Parts: sequence; C-alpha cells; structure tokens
Amino acid sequence: MIRVDILDSSPIFTRGLEQILTAEGIRVMGTRTSPAQEWAWFVDVLIVDLDALDESRAVGYVAEMAKVHEVVILADDVRATDTAALIRAGASGVLSKRGSPAALVDSIRAVAAGATVTCQPVPDEDAEERAPDQTRNCLSAREEQVLRQISRGLTHGQVARRLGISPHTVDTYVKRIRSKLGVGNKAELTRAAVLRGMTSPAAAGSPDDRAG
Repeated sequence: MIRVDILDSSPIFTRGLEQILTAEGIRVMGTRTSPAQEWAWFVDVLIVDLDALDESRAVGYVAEMAKVHEVVILADDVRATDTAALIRAGASGVLSKRGSPAALVDSIRAVAAGATVTCQPVPDEDAEERAPDQTRNCLSAREEQVLRQISRGLTHGQVARRLGISPHTVDTYVKRIRSKLGVGNKAELTRAAVLRGMTSPAAAGSPDDRAG
C-alpha cells in the first residue's frame, strides 16, 4: 500500500484529496496546513501544495524534503520554468490541481514506483519551444505510455499488444490525449511527445518493431 502525507493550505481541498486517495487504496498518514508542521516519516510520497510554500523558499524546501521522500507538487498554474526548477531540486512530480482525480492517482502511483511525472516538458536552459497550452490537464501514467508508443510510429494494434490492452482501449486513451493536449492528427501527437521529452526527434516515427 502506498502511504502519503499531504501539505495543503486549504483544509477543504485536503479533505477532498484525502477521500479520493483513500477510495483508491492509498493510505493518508497525515495532513498539514503549514510546512512548519512535522511530516509523518513513514510515507512513500509527500504531496505538497505549491501555494502553501513561501515562493522564495519553495525550491529549497523541496530539495530538503526530497532527500528522504518522493515529493509531488500540486499547483494551480504550473509554468515550465517552475517545473524545471522543482524537478532539479528533487521533486518527482509537478502536477496541475486542475487535473482529473484519476490522473492524480495514476501519477502518485507512478512516482511511488520511481517515475517522474510532470504536466508539461522540463525544458533545456536554451529551449525556445514550449508544449502547446501548458494549462491543460496532465496525462496519466498510462496515457503517457500510449503517447510514447504512438510517437514512435506504432499502430494502435501494436500499442495494444505491447501494453497488454485492447485496441479499443488504446483508441480511448488516444482520444483523451488529444483532448487534453489540444492536438489532432498523428503528427501533432508526435510533436507533443517530443516537446514533453517523451521521445527524441530521431526516434519519433521510427519504431524498433513495426512488424506484428
């Protein structure tokens, strides 16, 4: 069972989040409204509302907490530059509070398993491009898996076989991805995957196993 502790400035939001996580089998070990309050130590993931932190000290606080725990940041408005700084400080996830409960739960599970999850790409220092509409909902861990395979040129049937799901389920995931990212055709999906750092331009559209 995944164990979490929550720091959020809104008791109402915290209660709702606690109910969502508990219903999904994730154990909430404690809740906090201030970073000055002590965390529960025996947890897998710390969930931190960015608004609950002093802006000038947020990165330092995340760096300190990330030494002993996986840290997931929740924010109303996550800009790519903020995401990059927080990930470099040690955060394992930077997610939008506007995302769906299912996407949040999937992301927390992914982080607990060792993955890094963000709402938009972490840009290089000199990168000029940004992912389209960075305020859109995050992709779930499974949606990211599907997008990664699609961007490499696999058909829906090949993606289904590789991930052990049905082609119909792949179709459903692709529809969700297009809606969340505001993209249409396969070329736009591939570009979104490249901008999100999920594949390289060289690998895009070039699967290692087109056959089958």
